[in-house]
Amino acid sequence: MSSVYSVCCDAAGIAGNLSAFVLFVSPIPTFRRIIRNGSTEQFSGLPYIYALLNCLICLWYGMPLVSPGIILVATVNSVGAIFQLIYIGIFITFAEKAKKMKMSGLLTAIFGIYAIIVFASMKLFDPHARQLFVGYLSVASLISMFASPLFIINLVIRTRSVEYMPFYLSLSTFLMSLSFFTYGMFKHDPFIYVPNGIGTILGVVQLVLYAYYSRTSTEDLGLRESFIESYA
Repeated sequence: MSSVYSVCCDAAGIAGNLSAFVLFVSPIPTFRRIIRNGSTEQFSGLPYIYALLNCLICLWYGMPLVSPGIILVATVNSVGAIFQLIYIGIFITFAEKAKKMKMSGLLTAIFGIYAIIVFASMKLFDPHARQLFVGYLSVASLISMFASPLFIINLVIRTRSVEYMPFYLSLSTFLMSLSFFTYGMFKHDPFIYVPNGIGTILGVVQLVLYAYYSRTSTEDLGLRESFIESYA
């Protein structure tokens, strides 16, 4: 029975890793454009800076020194951190001087914050308190990250269009959140299942909105075509 439980737990964590990988590679078309044009244009590098900080905090939470037994949290966030560093490196390379200086300063600040978190958690807390300290930081970071789609949800409702909410990105977010929610439940770790439970709910909302407004857009297009044909 325990082996089945362990297999199901690992399966949920691996599924979360695979779904997260889709999210990590989703900005590649943007950076292909940046490299092709030799400019960052109007793109902002801040989302990648914030994503890097989130990955680093969650990576530290998943390390055995902080939380033994949840190494799949560390693996997914280590891969995420590498992707964000690559994106930030490309952004800095092709950004104009002002953006380049700003991004370089923010990147330095991120590593400084991460070093302070690691140092403080190791020197100031015993193992149990360390897990709580880093756990609360990771929850705050994850909830902030999962709250960001609220802007897109609001945009979809206002414009009645799913143009700015790609289906596969929303689906990957939902699957990743659901997988890690399940993984957190198996591990009895509220620092994993609470934020990912919120992410799962927001993912469901995005998918429902996509289904509704994509159908509405198709019906509106059909009505416009019928109207044009009737007067042709």
